[in-house]
Amino acid sequence: MVFDPDFLSDDPQEESPANPLLNYLQRQSPEMLAHVARSVSPEIKEIISQNVQGLVGMLPAENFNVKISTDRDNLAGLLASAMMTGYFLRQMEQRMHLDDLADSVPLPRDSTGEQ
Repeated sequence: MVFDPDFLSDDPQEESPANPLLNYLQRQSPEMLAHVARSVSPEIKEIISQNVQGLVGMLPAENFNVKISTDRDNLAGLLASAMMTGYFLRQMEQRMHLDDLADSVPLPRDSTGEQ
């Protein structure tokens, strides 16, 4: 999975004050963006894939020749939805790992021997 920072811009050097996130992404190196994309767990990729398939509809490829067309704004909205889902899921995954770690650490006992 590789992110193309120029996918929404006709001129990648042109700054758009209306979209600071896109401007930020366009300033990042391809290596950094590839690293972020590789860091996503298979579970998150599966959930995002199911989410996108639910949004655009999914018919079995062996029985249908499906083509989806849309305009730039709708595609940008789909990408934004997938990104937000990904960030949310990554935060929840990190929280789950912290909860698991916290559960595995014994509580200290006080001077009376109680926890």
